[in-house]
Amino acid sequence: MHPFPAYRYQSATSDPASGGAGSGDRALVDHTDTDHADSDHTDNDSHRWLEAVDSSEALAWVEDQNRRTLERFEDAEFETLQTGLREILDADDRIPFVVKRGEHYYNFWQDAEHPRGLWRRTTWESYRQSRPAWEVLIDVDALNAAEGENWVWHGASCLEPETPEAPWERALVSLSRGGADADVTREFDLIDKRWVGAGDNGEAGFERPEAKGGMSWIDRDTLFVYTDFGTDSLTSSGYPRCVKRWRRGQPMAEATTLFEAGKRELMAIGFRDRTRGFERDFIHHALAFYEQRLIELLPDGEAFPIEVPLSAQAVVHRDWLLVHLRDDWTLGSESETAVSYPSGALLAIDYPAFKRGDRGFTVLFTPDAHRSLEGFEWTRHYLVLDILEDVKHRLQVLTPGQGDDWAPQPIPGLPDAGEIGVAAVDDEESDELFVITTDYLTPTTLSRMDLAQRDPAASDERLETIKRAPSFFESQGMRVTQRFATSQDGTRIPYFLVLPAGVEGATSGHGDRPAQPLPTLLYGYGGFEISLTPHYIAGAGRSWLSRGGAYVVANIRGGGEYGPRWHRAALKGERHKAFEDFAAVAEDLVATGITTPERLGIQGGSNGGLLVGNMITRYPDHFAAAVCEVPLLDMRRYHQLLAGASWMAEYGDPDSADWDDFLKGYSPYHNLREGVDYPAVLFTTSTRDDRVHPGHARKMMAKMAAMGAGDVYYFENTEGGHGGAADNAQRAKLSALAWRFLWDRLGAAG
Repeated sequence: MHPFPAYRYQSATSDPASGGAGSGDRALVDHTDTDHADSDHTDNDSHRWLEAVDSSEALAWVEDQNRRTLERFEDAEFETLQTGLREILDADDRIPFVVKRGEHYYNFWQDAEHPRGLWRRTTWESYRQSRPAWEVLIDVDALNAAEGENWVWHGASCLEPETPEAPWERALVSLSRGGADADVTREFDLIDKRWVGAGDNGEAGFERPEAKGGMSWIDRDTLFVYTDFGTDSLTSSGYPRCVKRWRRGQPMAEATTLFEAGKRELMAIGFRDRTRGFERDFIHHALAFYEQRLIELLPDGEAFPIEVPLSAQAVVHRDWLLVHLRDDWTLGSESETAVSYPSGALLAIDYPAFKRGDRGFTVLFTPDAHRSLEGFEWTRHYLVLDILEDVKHRLQVLTPGQGDDWAPQPIPGLPDAGEIGVAAVDDEESDELFVITTDYLTPTTLSRMDLAQRDPAASDERLETIKRAPSFFESQGMRVTQRFATSQDGTRIPYFLVLPAGVEGATSGHGDRPAQPLPTLLYGYGGFEISLTPHYIAGAGRSWLSRGGAYVVANIRGGGEYGPRWHRAALKGERHKAFEDFAAVAEDLVATGITTPERLGIQGGSNGGLLVGNMITRYPDHFAAAVCEVPLLDMRRYHQLLAGASWMAEYGDPDSADWDDFLKGYSPYHNLREGVDYPAVLFTTSTRDDRVHPGHARKMMAKMAAMGAGDVYYFENTEGGHGGAADNAQRAKLSALAWRFLWDRLGAAG
C-alpha cells in the first residue's frame, strides 16, 4: 500500500519502485497465512472466483469489461487526450534527473523510441549542456527483444570502489516481468557494459531468481541476499524473512544465514554502509509496518540492536545516530531523571558513545501544531531538514555538534509554496545539493548549491540553475490557493485549489467564487503517513485545467502533512476521520460556490482507492463521478491477498474483533447496497499488480454490475504492477481514459 516496498530504499541509481524463467505467475499467488487458512472469510462471496488472477474465466471477464469500457470511451476525444499525454511523457526536453556515482551521472530514461527505457550515464560537463552526450549501458527494449521477455526497469545499485580514484566497476540491476514487485537481480559490468557471467569471460556472476526481495553489496565478491529461498523463507506478507551472506561462485542455496525474521513479521534486509572510514553492516528488521529495528552486525560476529522505540526510524551516518520518533519516548525510570521527547521529534547522539551506553540525546527538531519533519538529507559536513509548515516546505541547514541544537539556519531565497526537494550530490566528498523546485502551475527547475559556500547573512542563496522542464500547458490566468475546510470533529483540513483561467464573478470571504460552478476533480490519499505536496500537474493542466476544470488536492488525516499525529489520527478504528475530512473538503467546495455535487468528481489510487470506495458507499450524493485506481476494497480478505498482511498496523486485523468493531464499517465491498443511486465509477487496475490484488477492483465492479449500477466501468492493464502501467504508452492510455470519463460525466453537466 505504501507507494514503494520497504526494501527498495537501498536502490542507488534508479531514476525516482523463487520463481523461474517462466511466466512470472508465482509472484501473483495469494500469500495466505497458514495460521488463518482454516478461517472462512468468503461471506458467501459469489465473486471470489475473480481473485484467481490468471484463470481463463477471470481473464475472459477482464477482456469483456475492457472491451465494453473502450467501446464507450475510445473515441476521437480520447485519442486527442492520449496524444497530448504521450507528448508530455515522451518529450525529449524533460529533465533527465541523475545520480552521481564516481565521475559519472546516471539516469534512467523512457521515450517513444525507448518505451521500456535506457539506463545511461554522462559526465558533469556534458550533463550541463542542453543536449548531453549519453553513454547507454542497458537498452531494456533491446534486452526484451533478445530474451523474449517483457522486462520493466526496477533500478540498479552500484558498488562503490575501495578508493576514490578507482573506477566504479559493478552494479546489481533489478528487472521485473510486467512491472510486478517480484523481480530478478543480475550483476552488470560497468566497464565492459555486459552481464557478468554471460559469454566467455569466465567469472561467475551474481543472479537472483524471480521473487520479492533483493541483493546488496558487501564487497566485490560478497553480497547480502534476501529473497525466496524456498519453504518457509517468506513472511505471511510475502516478503523475505531470511538475510544471507552470499559469496561469488557459491550456490545461493549454500549462502550463510545471518538473520531470520519471524514468519508473522514483515521482512528483513541487509545492507552495508560503505562510507569510507565508517564501514558497517546492518540488518533492517521490520516487525510490522510501523515497527522496525536497526541491528549492526559487528566485525566479531556479534549483533548490536540499536535500542530505540520500535516505532522510531533510526539512521546511522558517520559518527551520528539520528532517531525520528513516531511516538512519545521517555528515557529514565525516575521522575527527577526521566527525559521525555515528543512524537515527531528528531534526536541525535554520537553513535560510538551510544554504543557505550550514553543516552544524552540532542533534540534537533520538535514539531508543533503547524510544523512537522518531512525528511532529512546528509551532505559531507551538514544535515538538511525538510520541514512542512502547513504543507509548505521550509529547509534548515544544521552543523553537527555545533551548539545544543546544531545551530539551524534557514536556506533563504526558495519559493514560499510548492514542492522543494533536496538530494546530496555526493555525501562522501562534498556539501553540494541538488535542489528541485516546482508547484502545480510551474514546471520543475533543477538547481545546484554548495552549502560550504553559503552566506548565512544573505537574503537569498545563489542557486545555480542546471535544467528547466518545459511548460506543457498555458497557465496564464490560472491560480493556486490554499484553503481549510472544517471536518466533522472540528479539525481544520488544508486543501489546495487550482482554478482554471477566466474564473470571474462574485468574491466572498473565502476567495474567488466563479460565476458558474466548475467541473471539479478532488484528489486524495490519506494513509501511511504520506504527504501530498504541490508538484507540476502537466497531465491535469493539459487535459483538465485547460478545458475549464478546477483541480483540488485534500491533505486529509492519515497522511503525513502534520507528522505522526496526523497519521495516527486516522489509524484503524479512527479511519472514518479520513473519510469525514475528504467529505468536508467536498462540502466546502460546494458551499463556497466552486462546484456542485453534479459537477464534482473524485480520484484516488491504492490506499486512495480505499478512500474513493468509501466516498462512493458513504457519501454517494456528494459526487457525480469517481476514478478508483489499483484499489483496496475488500477489507474482509485483504490480509490474505498478496502483501495485504503487512498493512494490518494501518487498518486492523479482520480475524479479530476489529472486523465487527470497525473494519466492516469501512469495507466498501461489503457496504454496497441495493437501490442506492451511486456516482458513475471507473475502476482501473493491473493484472501484474502483486501488491494490491486486482481481485479488489474486479469484485467491486462485478458486484456493482450485478446490483444494476449501470454507469460503472472497468479497465485492467495486463502489465504495470502496482503503478498500473509499464511504459509511457500504457500510462497515457490509462490517464486519457480517466480524463475522458471524468469530462464526460462532469464537463457537460448543467
